[in-house]
Amino acid sequence: MPITEVGGRRLTLSHLDRVLWPRTGTTKAELVHYYATVADALLPHIHGRAASFVRTPDGVEGQRFFQKRPPAGTPDWVTVAETVRHSGELMDQVQVNDLATLIWAANLACVEIHTHQWRAGSPDSADRLVLDLDPGEGRTVIDCCRVALLLRDRLAEDGLQAWAKTSGAKGLHLLAAVRGASPRATSAYAKRIAQELEAADRDLVVSRMAKADRAGRVFIDWSQNSERKTTAAPYTVRAQPAPTVSAPLSWAEVATVDDPRALDLTIGQVPERVAEHGDLLAGLLDPGAAGELPG
Repeated sequence: MPITEVGGRRLTLSHLDRVLWPRTGTTKAELVHYYATVADALLPHIHGRAASFVRTPDGVEGQRFFQKRPPAGTPDWVTVAETVRHSGELMDQVQVNDLATLIWAANLACVEIHTHQWRAGSPDSADRLVLDLDPGEGRTVIDCCRVALLLRDRLAEDGLQAWAKTSGAKGLHLLAAVRGASPRATSAYAKRIAQELEAADRDLVVSRMAKADRAGRVFIDWSQNSERKTTAAPYTVRAQPAPTVSAPLSWAEVATVDDPRALDLTIGQVPERVAEHGDLLAGLLDPGAAGELPG
């Protein structure tokens, strides 16, 4: 098994030729290479946050599981954060704070990386707001783009700047930087905004959780702002039939896209986008961009 050094850490890489995406023939080596290539853009968005992983050791069409606790054999140099479970029990979770940890996780076939909307050291203080747009039957990501533009303008009325990324699956995520709010307050605000849009256009938007209500509409999932919920991180790969990425978008792309397939961005495309445009979510990291929720 090859041994490499990353950031001063010795890593043993295993089974790099294992195919993780059978439909495209994409291997674990390609997954590791992707994460290494986009690390400079990805890491600032997840630094200091407890990470949960979707692992697919036998490929995305085989067994998969959601890993919150540090995997067996986690090196002692990996940063671990203490979080609180629903039961009140304390639980350790990995923080992916550096390139070595990112490559270590990718080697374990941690295909997806999910994080909370708060940093591990401040669980009572949200610094992000997220709105997850999911197209119901009969709708596509193009309809999600329509709703995203409406949400962008509505958030701007409250002094919040929004950025967009693909979910890496069917829909879109909208993100805004916030300050001075608890996860509960952020979730309540996101719910209110979703309900407003639903009231304005019930044929297009639904804010209710019941799946029976989602057909023919775009569901605005506001609940991921809860202190217990996580969201797919920017630039994470998804365990979909193809190795798609939760990829940042420009608002020009959101406004003009006319083919849903154009937003199925993969690990083969995203590094080129980063090289050409930089991190399209960089503004989200600017402390000056954080807005306060209306009282």
